[in-house]
Amino acid sequence: MELRELMKEAGLVGAGGAGFPSYAKLNEGAKTLVINGSECEPLLYTDYAILERELDTVLTGIKTVLDGTGIKNALLCVKPHTAKSLSLSDGESLGGGTRVKILPDSYPIGDEISLIFEAIGKVVRPGALPISVGAIVYNVETMYNLGRYVLYSEPVFMKWLTVGGDVKSPCVIKVPVGTRVSDLFKRLGITVDGEHTVIDGGPSMGKIINPATATVKKTTSGLLVLPKNIQASEAKLINEKLSVARAETACCQCTRCTDMCPRHLLGYPLEPHKMVRTAMGAAKAMPEMVINATLCCGCGICESLACSQGISPKAVINNYKELLSQNKMRYSTNTDVDVRAEREYRMIPTAKWKSALGIAKFDTPPVILGEISDFDRVEIPLSAHIGAPSVPTVKNGATVRTGEKIADASSGLSVPQHASVTGHVSVLSDKIIICKVK
Repeated sequence: MELRELMKEAGLVGAGGAGFPSYAKLNEGAKTLVINGSECEPLLYTDYAILERELDTVLTGIKTVLDGTGIKNALLCVKPHTAKSLSLSDGESLGGGTRVKILPDSYPIGDEISLIFEAIGKVVRPGALPISVGAIVYNVETMYNLGRYVLYSEPVFMKWLTVGGDVKSPCVIKVPVGTRVSDLFKRLGITVDGEHTVIDGGPSMGKIINPATATVKKTTSGLLVLPKNIQASEAKLINEKLSVARAETACCQCTRCTDMCPRHLLGYPLEPHKMVRTAMGAAKAMPEMVINATLCCGCGICESLACSQGISPKAVINNYKELLSQNKMRYSTNTDVDVRAEREYRMIPTAKWKSALGIAKFDTPPVILGEISDFDRVEIPLSAHIGAPSVPTVKNGATVRTGEKIADASSGLSVPQHASVTGHVSVLSDKIIICKVK
């Protein structure tokens, strides 16, 4: 089977981000395969656990991509603590064209643009794709999932994730896609009171979810239980309209948010302080004024560390991103950029970032529990990936088996879905519910 079709049939999407279908990243002209094992966000140990338990499977996935594309070189990119724990050294060969690349221990080094620069020394032109510098980037778990499909014909229906934060026993666990968070927490003995939030993803870029209704998706890298009174939670709980209004009135234009912006330091024409200065009314009339907002990676340094006024340039930029999306506008240029000389001295050490978020005391290495799959019910979304929703291929009341395809990829950018437990199905407009056969 041709590689693109193989990756599509496996249901592969980015395992820790927005869920971009993996097959769509395959383009001609690639010279380096970059594997993101940076575990960019604090408190997450998912990639580490996969590498510790399943490195050979990950390498099988990497080799499959190299063989299918003709790319000669792959870089497994990890932070120093991961390399030390796994006894890996910088430049070490893992066979089959794959070498280890140890990254700086800073945030947000896992941002695709920063990662590519550290891995191959090239800056992706603002608005361009990684392939423009000859790179394709995949997450560790994506390569693990591809390896499972090649070795065992097993599509993506299980998900590795970290359960951590303010819990008694942080762990890394593998559960069926669609597992209800409430069921998982009950199994682990976790109770969430009114003084805590639950975040799907990392403490910086993750989203607050309702644990009573949320489910584990293919993109869920972590479930973090965090107090509401720390910066990691407060930045997400504040009303966005209020945050924007405060930014427009309280900003002193010190430029500190711009000085510390990772994309700005890579030479990108992104200046958060100017975004705050721009009136929303003017931006609505002339959205081209704020088109640079699409260059923001959403790391949150501007709101959680840089700003001395306690405002959120990120909230302002998010508003502009929404405006630009509505107008189908995105920054692009044919001009290369130069990395700013001060970047080396303004990178944020991970320890400092954890302190700024108020989460350092919760960073306890987790226990790797492995697989727990005996849940009675799963709810598999049809559109938890970028692109068109999957199209159900099963009918209400049908019985399906674990791994069976239950939804086809739609036309255009899309992926199929597979049953993560054996049971009876209920097909809804936005998801397929499977109740386990007892």
